[in-house]
Amino acid sequence: MTVAPPELPPAGVPTPAGGSAPARRRSIVSGRLLAHIARRLLELVIVLLGVTFLIYAMVFALRGDPIASLAGDRPLPANVIATLRARYHLDDPLWQQYLHYLGGLLQGDLGTDFTGRPVSEKMASRWPITIVLALTAWGIQLVIGCVLGLIAGLRHGRTVDRAILFGTIVISSIPIFVMAIAAQFFLGLKWGWLPIAGTTAGWPVAFILPAACLAVFELAAVSRLMRGGVVDSLQSDYVRTLRAKGLSSRRIVGIHVLRNAGIPVVTYAAINLGFLLGGAIIVEGIFNMPGIGGLMFTAIRNHEGPTVVSVATTLILIFLLLGALVDVINSLLDPRIRRD
Repeated sequence: MTVAPPELPPAGVPTPAGGSAPARRRSIVSGRLLAHIARRLLELVIVLLGVTFLIYAMVFALRGDPIASLAGDRPLPANVIATLRARYHLDDPLWQQYLHYLGGLLQGDLGTDFTGRPVSEKMASRWPITIVLALTAWGIQLVIGCVLGLIAGLRHGRTVDRAILFGTIVISSIPIFVMAIAAQFFLGLKWGWLPIAGTTAGWPVAFILPAACLAVFELAAVSRLMRGGVVDSLQSDYVRTLRAKGLSSRRIVGIHVLRNAGIPVVTYAAINLGFLLGGAIIVEGIFNMPGIGGLMFTAIRNHEGPTVVSVATTLILIFLLLGALVDVINSLLDPRIRRD
């Protein structure tokens, strides 16, 4: 059964409780916003628990003995193996291992790898590279995507619009590893414009090539969202009203159209930042960058379950928090969202 929201009295009319209508209106809006935020946080916790358990189960199902892989060709003494398996609860059932991990996670402990080094310490030294790479790709994607979408929206149905649509779809259809290897060959080896691997050249030179390869992957989506928003806004009644009032086209597009067309772009771009952090893992491997991606590859190869799960959990948590933050920002910009 749907409960209709309470009717708000006109502005300036005193309420029976003694408060003014604007004050009561602000109180109701704040209550709706807080309820919306609480519902989103509850959904975030449920999704986080489900996804982390799924990842833990996948790591649990990996073949091979992680303790045996520590010593290589030389077997460890039986007492050492027993001590390590007891310390990391490797003989416990899946659900008990997951509860041990979850208990540490709730206390801010991401666990330790099989050499005894804290996972948080290993990640701390790798995060700057991954964050800089993802933010550089995010900036490239947002600026180029919005500019192309704005041009396509203003030239709706013309040759420029079709050319931008075709070009962005073709570029985005190329697999990221093919794009990265081709960029390394032509821009790095053949023409010598940019370094092909490593971070010794520093930002931005060392990050331009990998960030561009990462950015083009979702360039078509950003430009199409922006184009659709611009086209819808230009055909809406409020734009006709603004034109009837004599506002210039530059002011209508630059202030009113961009603001409304940018809401879905902001939503997508913020959520996509989480995808870029995950996608950076592949690009870091191709361009030999010492970020979170390199740490993940090494952990998977060595069967270091705590490291794999902690890196994946951190990336998922960032993705969920960005999604919740964007949802709250959108509810502030558009009150209809928090009424749903």
